[in-house]
Amino acid sequence: MKQRLPLLLGVFVVMALSNSIIPILTDFAEGAAFQSAIFSAYFLGAFVTVLPAGIISDRIGKVPLIRTGLALTLVSGLLIMASMHPAVSFGARLMEGIGAGLFVPSAMSWLNLQKDHTKMSGNFMAALNLGLVFGLLGTGWFAAQTGVSLGGAGLFTVLAAVSLALTIYVREPECTDVIRTGIMTVVRRYLWLFVSCVVLVGVTGVVTTLYPEFTGGEPQVLALQIAGMNIATIVAVMLASRSCLEPIRTIRVSALVIAVSIALSYITPLGLILTGAAVGFVIIAQMAFLAETKVQQGVMMGLFNASSYAGMTLLPPAAGVIAEVIDFRAAFLLTAIISALMFISTAWCDSHHYGL
Repeated sequence: MKQRLPLLLGVFVVMALSNSIIPILTDFAEGAAFQSAIFSAYFLGAFVTVLPAGIISDRIGKVPLIRTGLALTLVSGLLIMASMHPAVSFGARLMEGIGAGLFVPSAMSWLNLQKDHTKMSGNFMAALNLGLVFGLLGTGWFAAQTGVSLGGAGLFTVLAAVSLALTIYVREPECTDVIRTGIMTVVRRYLWLFVSCVVLVGVTGVVTTLYPEFTGGEPQVLALQIAGMNIATIVAVMLASRSCLEPIRTIRVSALVIAVSIALSYITPLGLILTGAAVGFVIIAQMAFLAETKVQQGVMMGLFNASSYAGMTLLPPAAGVIAEVIDFRAAFLLTAIISALMFISTAWCDSHHYGL
């Protein structure tokens, strides 16, 4: 447990700090352009780092990148606390994203090399989503109660130092039966699995970005609705990771559930809850599938995270354009159709022959 606690606390802190500026984003810069740039800098840093980090972790080990990622998270938190100048904030967010990009695939590949990797994947993804919820709601609540806008960021920065210190107990996992191969071979062999990562994770970004303008609701209400989706994911990953589910069958069924839930989201916010739950089952099934391939897990988790970030980067703006050019109904419907298509395409993944 001493080896796993730093990873669970670490991902909680990384995600909480990343979301902690959202409720107070207007304090960092004036105008939507600067605010969007500061917000997006994190995702830019993470997106360009996750795949190289996964590859490097297979060569030099997981632990150095885990520690480096947490160290960068700590420094970025200190920079955010030290100055709210837009340029400093942008640089801190970019550094924070790079830290997350180093930490997350390395920690996930470490866990996927353990005998109880499915259960630990559930714990890890639960901690990840819990961090998102605490970062979003906790910071706003802390600022409202104390009048200190950066109090939440300060707390998560302290916890980053704690998690970094605890990594002294983390040791490299044993890799006795790992299949080593080129990244392009992996992409060709498991292409449709990674496509499902792009689509079925990216849809959460679609509903998150469409809902504010679609509903015109109060920010506090919207925050609770989005947090509800994350909480549903937490419950789902804990259940899925403790169930004996065949990965490909779970992904295919969940894809249909997501399609229905996206369409339902056009009618009621309860669709967000169902979406979050179904995505939780998808994520655990995808990670279980990739672990069972026995291919080097740094590469696998790097591609998994890069695909997920690609979905979060590409799908929301595409849906936004559709909503602007046609209407919101078309945006929700097309997103649902694309999700349903994953039921067909994921069947092309060979669930009985893992290896290469």
